[in-house]
Amino acid sequence: GGGMDLKFPHHECEIAQNEAAKGTSPVNYWMHANMLHLNGQRMSKSTGNSVNPHELLSGNNKFFSKAYSPSVIRFFNAQSSYRSILDLTDDGLLASEKGFKKLMEAINTLELLKAGNSSTFDLKDWIEKCYSAMNDDFNTPILISHLFEAVKLINQIKEGKASLNNDDLIDFKKTLNAFVFDVLGLMNESHE
Repeated sequence: GGGMDLKFPHHECEIAQNEAAKGTSPVNYWMHANMLHLNGQRMSKSTGNSVNPHELLSGNNKFFSKAYSPSVIRFFNAQSSYRSILDLTDDGLLASEKGFKKLMEAINTLELLKAGNSSTFDLKDWIEKCYSAMNDDFNTPILISHLFEAVKLINQIKEGKASLNNDDLIDFKKTLNAFVFDVLGLMNESHE
């Protein structure tokens, strides 16, 4: 993987060289991300419009109001397609932090929920939508919208306005955790 600016000729050349030398492609999939912007302008060291990961994590920079956790930054990134230009802004990170905390609160609540006698939610359809988003060119923004459908469901179950039977509740927990922690790579910071 790498930036879209490396696709041609750099990565295509790597593939050609490896196929000529070894008779096989070096990898099965190449992911090329688009460019990163900072406050509406292309990020560039030469213009001073750049921040490195350590500065973003420590808060020791001139662009952001505070330090952000790795999971908040990852969640921010996942809200845009890897093919889109990503504009790193303090407002965007603050909004992502709020959404990330809401998602983690729901996951923590989910662990306390009890199964109902029946399911009032089409769990199979929701699971299919999550997988479809990933099969659609790793469409993390759509996946996240489905994860927030899950947040809504968790709150409805907590309030007694919805229910999942035991088998569905087990599948729901397993699937939600798989997409949040395994696919998106987020960490539940309240459990650390």
